[in-house]
Amino acid sequence: MTLSSGPVTSKSATDKVSVAERLFVALDYPDAASALSVAEKLAPLGVSYKVGMQLFYAAGMSVVRQLQPYGKKVFVDLKLHDIPNTVAGAVDSLVRQGVEFLNVHTQGGPEMMQAAVDAAYKAADAIGKPAPKLIAVTLLTSLSERHVREFLFVESASAQEYVQHLALQAKKCGMHGVVCSAQEAALIRKACGPDFLLVTPGIRPSGTDTQDQQRVITPAQALKNDSDYLVVGRPITGAADPLSAARGIVEEMRGALGGATE
Repeated sequence: MTLSSGPVTSKSATDKVSVAERLFVALDYPDAASALSVAEKLAPLGVSYKVGMQLFYAAGMSVVRQLQPYGKKVFVDLKLHDIPNTVAGAVDSLVRQGVEFLNVHTQGGPEMMQAAVDAAYKAADAIGKPAPKLIAVTLLTSLSERHVREFLFVESASAQEYVQHLALQAKKCGMHGVVCSAQEAALIRKACGPDFLLVTPGIRPSGTDTQDQQRVITPAQALKNDSDYLVVGRPITGAADPLSAARGIVEEMRGALGGATE
């Protein structure tokens, strides 16, 4: 039985999310203690957290559970990419352990994405909880237009057109949204509609180093381009005062949203 026909997250539900909650702080640390130390400092702000490969492979689900009291959401960012059966099994395990926000890679293909969606709904039903938010990765923000042409060998489309195509495929498979550069957010919103979640990394406050990112944008620009959630790592975690750095980004987000108080 295909279980992916359930409703995707509505835009009205996203609108009820607080400004701070829409900021995922990427805790890219080699151990749980370092990540939890930063999360404790940021707790008064009410932000969300992203656990990527480095931290998850070092500390596993334990750190995800430990982070939950400190933030609004925890996004397990493993970019699952394998044959459909393997990805379905991984999604089943993650959902049964309480993960509420996770992702797969679009380039695993439609069968893999469909298998992930079906596994997520089935596992959620088994434990009596709502299905998690399933987000598909489109094109990494470390890749540029040149990479699309020369490495991915897609000469017939621009990077934006390529990402739009992947987003549409993800939506057809029942994914709740995509990870994309905010530079493509407006295009994807127009193509995929108001209910589709857009999670955007590569966010850099004005005047900061872009580091190894190619397609970057400021928090205010990202929200004006209709992004739903922003992912920020080093500008916060590498700051002398992470709470102050995060607060500055939240204030910039609030300004872009017309001074929203929540």
